[in-house]
Amino acid sequence: MQEPDPERPAEESPGGVAAGPPGEEASWLRWLSEEARSGWQLSATPAEPPALTVTAVERYLAEAPPAAPRYWYDVTLADGAGQERCYLAPRLSRLVQRAYLHAGARVRLTRCSYLYDERRLRRGLLCIEALQPAAPPAAPAPPPPAAPRGHGRPPPPLRGERRHYLPLWNNEDPYGDIWVAEQPPARVDVDVSKLISLGQLETTWRSRIHFRPLLVRVLHKSRLRYYGKPEKKMDMPYQAYFEVADGSGMMSMVLWNSLCPEWYNSINVGTVLLLEQYAVKDSYPFKTQPTPRDSQMKRFATIEISLNVRNPPTKISIISEEMVKPEWGLPEVKYQFITRSELDGLSNNHSCDVIGLVTFVGRVERTRKKEGGEDFWLYRWAHAVDGTSKQPFILEIFATSQPDVFERIHPMTYLVCTQMRVVRDLSENPSHTTYLTTSNESQIFITGWHKGQPYTKDTKVKNFIQWTRTQSEANQMRKTVIGGYYPFPRPPNNFLKYCKNNKVESILKAIGELGEEIEGLHYREHKRIAIQGIISAVRYISCSSAAEDASGVEPVQKDAQSLESSPMSKQDNVHKGKTRNLQAKELKSFLEPSCTPGEQHQHQTLLSKKSTAKRRTLLKSHADTEQGTASVTSVSSYPYYTRSARKKLSLNEFQHEDSVQEQAPSDSSQYCTDQEERNDIPETEEMARTRSSWQSDLWAQVKDKLMKYLHHSTIFPESIPCKFDYMYKDLLMQQYNLHAAVHQPKETRTDKNISEFKSTGCLGYYEVTVLGINHDVAIDVAFLPLFGHEDPHLFPVEEVENDEIVKAAMDLDGKHVVCILDVCHLGDDKVEVFLSKIYETVEADVPDPV
Repeated sequence: MQEPDPERPAEESPGGVAAGPPGEEASWLRWLSEEARSGWQLSATPAEPPALTVTAVERYLAEAPPAAPRYWYDVTLADGAGQERCYLAPRLSRLVQRAYLHAGARVRLTRCSYLYDERRLRRGLLCIEALQPAAPPAAPAPPPPAAPRGHGRPPPPLRGERRHYLPLWNNEDPYGDIWVAEQPPARVDVDVSKLISLGQLETTWRSRIHFRPLLVRVLHKSRLRYYGKPEKKMDMPYQAYFEVADGSGMMSMVLWNSLCPEWYNSINVGTVLLLEQYAVKDSYPFKTQPTPRDSQMKRFATIEISLNVRNPPTKISIISEEMVKPEWGLPEVKYQFITRSELDGLSNNHSCDVIGLVTFVGRVERTRKKEGGEDFWLYRWAHAVDGTSKQPFILEIFATSQPDVFERIHPMTYLVCTQMRVVRDLSENPSHTTYLTTSNESQIFITGWHKGQPYTKDTKVKNFIQWTRTQSEANQMRKTVIGGYYPFPRPPNNFLKYCKNNKVESILKAIGELGEEIEGLHYREHKRIAIQGIISAVRYISCSSAAEDASGVEPVQKDAQSLESSPMSKQDNVHKGKTRNLQAKELKSFLEPSCTPGEQHQHQTLLSKKSTAKRRTLLKSHADTEQGTASVTSVSSYPYYTRSARKKLSLNEFQHEDSVQEQAPSDSSQYCTDQEERNDIPETEEMARTRSSWQSDLWAQVKDKLMKYLHHSTIFPESIPCKFDYMYKDLLMQQYNLHAAVHQPKETRTDKNISEFKSTGCLGYYEVTVLGINHDVAIDVAFLPLFGHEDPHLFPVEEVENDEIVKAAMDLDGKHVVCILDVCHLGDDKVEVFLSKIYETVEADVPDPV
């Protein structure tokens, strides 16, 4: 992409267009830009827009009053002959926020406008006003022509005065070419006689204006903090804390603003720095503090070293480790590694470091920092084993400003996490609730990043490496899983603990508001929502039908056995292939494209295949096992579990029992790998329905009179944990990471769909209908009580007989309960809603209304 040259008029470089080489086909995007600019309305609506490829979607801080959108987006489109950066109209931001519009997508630009920058001469840009999706090409399209960068500088955002883009999905990660990958070590002679120690600095700093140089080693590094606001004009509003030490003790050092892109990636734990022309200030009292690993080291907590580009302009020099001399007296980096066998003896909030072999890594999800805000924390779950226990470390890993490492965590890699905090609720079952979470100073490393790290000298790290050499790679590979819905940590055993410090009324959502709550979700945003309701119907859905439905692009459609909804409820149905109340009409047009005849035929063929397959679906019941059809051994290849492996567990018991191992990535809606065997079950659909479904008398009376009926029992491929496959490692990581901001040509084999990978089990799930306590609104959600995996310690096998689930639902007939729902937006119109916990409101821990 080419930055418009200030010396050239906008007519020669509209919107940052990069045309193809002379002699090639003219760029349609260039023509469209000229068309929009030449009209009196400064807009264009092409009659037959061609399909374009989205090559980049980039985000930056807006310049507007606080009530306006906090972020703007630039979208780079390619037409085969050239590409152009365009400004996305703010009312279309939801297309990005819900991942309809993402890098690699194919779209048609149906309306655009030309927007002049009134504060500059002859400068304008193309603004996207309306889009429609386009079908992917029959053959992979060639990559768009590369555009030269203007004068070697990355192009700034199109609108306003911002000079850099932010990462697309969070604010903690460095993004773009402005972030220097690595600064070379400096060739300097260190004169120790001219240095000042940290101890001397603390006692004399108020009497000095200029300070002598400091020679220190970095012991801790924080994640980046972005503090930009739309109403403030600051070029690089970044900050990062480091804890540095010399022979006299340890002190905080702060890297500010423009120095962050220049130095943050180069200053790491263990780095030796020579600092000159720095400032000293009183410490900020509310910042987080890492836990020192050397209890004998003195901490200077009253002041901090401030590094900035001015006042004064700091000079930073990195001293290579080979040049460090013992007489300098710099401390070594120390760690506090623990083994898995030691974890159960540690208290809540204890700080530790861990190393393990990854056996499971979940998909990347996001959680909102502030209700109603546009900023998110980005995180994923992982399991790692170290051979000292049959149980894994359960790790909640938030983004640590190391995107290259965070996005490459996969099974069978050696994972190191530092400055982790123990999370434990001793009132619950500790073995089921203990996990580790990252802190502000955590660092993560995987295979490929370990070389030269200080922890490689640690004894427990060496012991772990010795253990891995005794392990069979094939045996460990059989235990590996990636992605899927992961319901951890489990909600506590009683509702008051769930509410914690919040009032009940601030926790509970009205069931009728769930539609709007779900529509407000952003891409991969995860929420836990509590509603009051009545369990009114249960229907078992076999894994074969789940596989058929999840293989297509549309949500699960109810078959003939499902309970019929009223005409009014159908009108209010949400997320059944449509989205409502999304303000912008352009979003509706984006979701309902005008297909070409070829695309329409392709769509109808897909639906026809799905309908034919659905008619062949048979439901599994408890009778299968009674007839001895379940005697198989390998979870990855069998559709049922043996009777000896079964534990009877009702719906009610599942939600309240402590004995269930809650660290498993629970998804029992896994796809069947042996669909032929499934279709040979000697059972009629009527028998399956009788054993596998139930509805209350109340439901029979009210279901045709509902004001609103929401259907969210769909299971999608992204909900399903997959067996890890090294051959498709990059494809799997791409699937469970977030959409990239810039489209990268796929270097992996793409002839395999995500739904074709082996799942971690082959069971079914339940569609549970929850009726509102006012009997006017209902919602269908998915319930996954079944787990399955070859390693019973990592993913325990828990089979629930269908009639036991039905019996449990009958026991709750007519009772008011609190349902905890796990909700996650998976992109486009895909939203998974799982029933995670049920609390009976008659329990002693649920207060009576005043």
